[in-house]
Amino acid sequence: MNLGLQNLESSAFDVMVMAYILCMILYWVWIGLKKDLIGTLATSVACLGLIANTAAIIIRMVISGHPPLSNGYEFLMTFVWGIMAVYLYIEFRYKLRSLGAFVMPIPVMLLMFIIMSMGPEERVAQAIPPALKSQWLTFHVVTAMLAYGAFAISFGLGVMYLLKLKEEGKGWEAKPQGIIARFPDLETLDELSYKVVGFAFPLLSLCIITGAIWANYAWGTYWSWDPKETWSLITWIIYAAYLHARLMYGWKGKRAAWMAVLGFAAVLFTFFGVNYFLPGLHSYAQ
Repeated sequence: MNLGLQNLESSAFDVMVMAYILCMILYWVWIGLKKDLIGTLATSVACLGLIANTAAIIIRMVISGHPPLSNGYEFLMTFVWGIMAVYLYIEFRYKLRSLGAFVMPIPVMLLMFIIMSMGPEERVAQAIPPALKSQWLTFHVVTAMLAYGAFAISFGLGVMYLLKLKEEGKGWEAKPQGIIARFPDLETLDELSYKVVGFAFPLLSLCIITGAIWANYAWGTYWSWDPKETWSLITWIIYAAYLHARLMYGWKGKRAAWMAVLGFAAVLFTFFGVNYFLPGLHSYAQ
């Protein structure tokens, strides 16, 4: 039975990878040509990829008997799911299909990392380590998945804002041409990025809090300045500074966009840099 489920999971993974690559290409073609049919197809393929992504995660949970959080492969799968779930909500809620051209490369690159750096032995379901046997860790990973996914969206919005600002120049009278003309206005991009960070920041806070509770359960201390903990705190500080500067000092526009980009760079380093270059208590996540 497990062999059949493993084959099914592998098939779901393959469908997911192909769907995400295809929809990334379709979003790029759509933003260049602005053909409604291509845009609709891109969104449909993205939904198909999310369904396959969800199926792969559920099958992995059935095989392993625990949430998908025992190694780097499983967390990357949930990370990609979080990005896609938040992105598709934003697209449907705000009719912002052009964002897909800037967000889709992120899950595709994460999946390419899995394919290129993780062998079959790293992708096989494993018994959960004793340190991970806690419900607090489940809450910790779920909040991280949604927070990191939303921060990826704010990154895409920040990049779009900076590109459009550059195209428009220092004045507001210039009229953008080509692909940039497909973007929403600067105020909409700025405000939506703020809303996404405002949604993700409390989740990141819960991620750190539940992680501390789990750490006390697993290792007898709430905080040990492990590299993962330290960089999670740095990421939290960056986004806290973003919100504080915006609310207290009226930071908007270019500075806010750059902070959204910097914050997501910290998110990526929290996973890749810490897991693969700064080993610590979280080294099991590799």
